[in-house]
Amino acid sequence: MPIFTDTAPVSKYGCLFRSNVYSRSASLIYLCLQKLTAENMAKETTLDFKTVCECNKCLGQKTLHPQATIINLENPCLEQDAVKFEFYAILLIEECEDSCCCCGRKYYDYTNASMVFLTPGEIFQMSRNNTLPDKGWLLAFHPDLLQCTSLKSHIKSYTFFNYRKEEALHLSQRETATITCCLENIEKELRHPIDSHTSTILSRHIELMLDYCTRFYERQFITRENRNGMLMKKFDDIVSEIIFSGKLAGGKLPSPAFLARMMNLSTAYFTDLLKFEKGMNPEEYIRCRQLEAAKQMLTGKKGSPAEISRHVGFPNVQYFSFLFKKITGFAPSDYLASLN
Repeated sequence: MPIFTDTAPVSKYGCLFRSNVYSRSASLIYLCLQKLTAENMAKETTLDFKTVCECNKCLGQKTLHPQATIINLENPCLEQDAVKFEFYAILLIEECEDSCCCCGRKYYDYTNASMVFLTPGEIFQMSRNNTLPDKGWLLAFHPDLLQCTSLKSHIKSYTFFNYRKEEALHLSQRETATITCCLENIEKELRHPIDSHTSTILSRHIELMLDYCTRFYERQFITRENRNGMLMKKFDDIVSEIIFSGKLAGGKLPSPAFLARMMNLSTAYFTDLLKFEKGMNPEEYIRCRQLEAAKQMLTGKKGSPAEISRHVGFPNVQYFSFLFKKITGFAPSDYLASLN
């Protein structure tokens, strides 16, 4: 009897093999279908605004300029759970169902209004029950509006566009009035007939408002002094554990993104907070802490300069000696000798 025919007898092991193959195939198909279903559901529950005009139309605002708009968010009614802006969006939140706790507002923050800044392509959901705030304003502008303007070259310097929603800016009454005045000037220019000066004037009004927001964020760092002190203490403990445990012995420093995750903060907010509190970026701060740890270990005679350099995470002893002498005025060996 031919052995390569459909009528050939199949052993029980062959049946089992086929059964396993079919089972695995069915599982893969099921997983693929689940993934596709989840992706489709995500698309259905997120409203994607691809243009400013589309955003105006959906939120009931007349289009005064195809690349910029200001929209009154008085009780917006959207079926979707979240919105995606394919352009810059700034939300001035005046009322929210949970008093803006979803935006990170605490008892030590001002309560007049809050601001959230979104980059193109970012998805926003106000809260579990609300897509957008109950009351407030939306300033939206397309990156093309900034072409040939001074703002285009440095808009990325406004790092709060990369903050999380929970790291929002909370405004006092006077600060709210200042931002409202900026929005009124932008709206006034939007109602002016478009000419060759429109983009420049709009971008300057937006830039002025962003400069005010930078000032107000720095004020918020001051009013959050106690909380930020606790955050810096937590960061000190994390860095100390990393250094003294020898986890940096390979010479590679942890990235700002890794440290921010350890702090449960966005990378941008963490970096700005550290710069404000310590005057240093994460790498500079860790280098200072490495030198402090090395000095402490040298004082305690925990090893030779080369061993200590390797343990605290310097790439080589020469670089360690250079930095150590720059900070202390002594080479590590001389410092050790002075202790003796």
